[in-house]
Amino acid sequence: MADITIYQKPTCSTCREAVQLLKESGRPFTAINYYEQPFTTGQLKSLLKKAGLAPKDVLRTKEDIYKELGLAKSTPSDDELIELMVKYPDLIQRPLVEKGAQAMLARPAESIKKLL
Repeated sequence: MADITIYQKPTCSTCREAVQLLKESGRPFTAINYYEQPFTTGQLKSLLKKAGLAPKDVLRTKEDIYKELGLAKSTPSDDELIELMVKYPDLIQRPLVEKGAQAMLARPAESIKKLL
């Protein structure tokens, strides 16, 4: 059985709900607060590739930093978006969940059941 890792922000209600679902499943998992243990560029690229997601698919567009960086008015490349997400984790939708060769954006939290 592959280990499950959830990349989350503990104050996020969707993240808390996903962690609770994992606890209830009885499966072992690791919870990583990606604000305390930031993603590297390679980690984030790999995770998105596993999930079949482009950086724009996990971009939080309602965050102040999104507006401050003028991202609505520009078209950064995928690599540029990844670099910005690593630098500004508020730009990343959450939680991201990884299990072996699979990964997903667990929004809504119940979608995490697909990995269990």
